[in-house]
Amino acid sequence: MLRCCRAGAAIAARCAPGSPLGLAMAKSKFEYVRDFEADDSVLPNCWIVVRLDGRNFHRFSEQHEFKKPNDDRALHLMTKCAQTVMQELEDIAIAYGQSDEYSFVFKKKSRWFKRRASKFMTHVVSQFSSSYVFYWKDYFKDQQLLYPPGFDGRIVLYPSNQNLKDYLSWRQADCHINNLYNTVFWMLVQRSGLTPVQAQERLRGTLAGDKNEILFSEFNINYNNEPLMYRKGTVLIWQKVNEVITKKIKLPKEEEEKEVEVTRTKTQVVPLHCDIIGDQFWEEYPEILAEDS
Repeated sequence: MLRCCRAGAAIAARCAPGSPLGLAMAKSKFEYVRDFEADDSVLPNCWIVVRLDGRNFHRFSEQHEFKKPNDDRALHLMTKCAQTVMQELEDIAIAYGQSDEYSFVFKKKSRWFKRRASKFMTHVVSQFSSSYVFYWKDYFKDQQLLYPPGFDGRIVLYPSNQNLKDYLSWRQADCHINNLYNTVFWMLVQRSGLTPVQAQERLRGTLAGDKNEILFSEFNINYNNEPLMYRKGTVLIWQKVNEVITKKIKLPKEEEEKEVEVTRTKTQVVPLHCDIIGDQFWEEYPEILAEDS
């Protein structure tokens, strides 16, 4: 019996992963199917942007009774999920979000997962989606999650810093256009008693100035005084912040430990609500576009 055990152990050792026999035996006649896998590595030296959007979120927001035109709970939940993604995938240099979408910008020189597009997209979307469900109860305390939300994603490459800045400017401009329209639309529905169809007809063909005039003259609302989070969206960047913690230490000539406050520097994902279309933001945070960041 002992001889059989030793023989079995010897065979196992020769067949272990890494041994010549093990490498030979690991192959099978079915392995040819790997040749069908496409090489989806994206171009080098390009910013990689993964943008995700909520799937059928118009229906989702209605069934979960989101406040109109903006629900702070939903916006803060989206930001929490985006922060979680950035903390898990540290090659993200900056992120921008509004409504039910978020864009994640990976560094130009990132070698994460050999720059495979499928890995970038699936990791971002899956991490974001699971976080949305996990953190839901922290923001919607009185609203049960009726069914799991869905998000889809896409990947776009931008070769230059200016291309990337223009992309983010486009998304922020879109945030302003949509929020201005929604603010006027829901004021007409909620406070003037118009039906959604009537409100749409009232706003058909109007310009930004017309919408601002309706808000001010009919509802005494100065759009420029609306919260920045609604008008500008949310920018997520890495920043060093001071964190105060309490530690127990034993001082010389003291018998008992004492609690003392200690300040330490920590890099965190910080949300900002500011303009990113102009130059001021990029001049204030040049490290975001730095080649060696």
